[in-house]
Amino acid sequence: MSLSSILLIGFAMSTDAFAAAVGKGAAMRRPRFLEALRAGVIFGTIEALTPVIGWALGLAAAAYVTAWDHWIAFALLGLLGARMIRAGLRKDAETEAVDPPARHGFWNLAATGFATSIDAMAVGVGLAFLDVNIAVVATVIGICTLVMVTTGIMLGRVLGALAGKRAEIIGGLILIGIGAAILYEHLGGGGGLPAL
Repeated sequence: MSLSSILLIGFAMSTDAFAAAVGKGAAMRRPRFLEALRAGVIFGTIEALTPVIGWALGLAAAAYVTAWDHWIAFALLGLLGARMIRAGLRKDAETEAVDPPARHGFWNLAATGFATSIDAMAVGVGLAFLDVNIAVVATVIGICTLVMVTTGIMLGRVLGALAGKRAEIIGGLILIGIGAAILYEHLGGGGGLPAL
């Protein structure tokens, strides 16, 4: 596999994480670069590990992973997004003085990172059938994700400043949208849905 192909895989695997990071950054109170980098490291590490896990599963789990990855991602992102929307709406009902979080907790970031990396696990299963150095591919995916998530958090900071208290709702909608897009893509762009 060529270096350009590996870089394209790394970029493709990090786009969902980037979109989720924009939502996370929007829901935070003026995230600083170090906080964005922390999120990037968490997402990047998870995104680098999941293709290795998929690669290790290989043939035995190929049908299982590819059959369910999109549903798992859809459910996790949908739940996380709904939780963010609920928190955003609750702020309206409560006091306006409540500040958004200065940072997201580790488990919140890790759950989002895992949800956006399930497709990387399926890619890892596919790579088990090719003559490829999985350590190099996983490292590139992890680095691409680190850069994209760090950038996404900082872009979300701008969005958060513009959106004010609605930022968490926007972030939740972004996560739900990502989950729906993953599900739609894996169902064959609508081909898996019954005709009306």
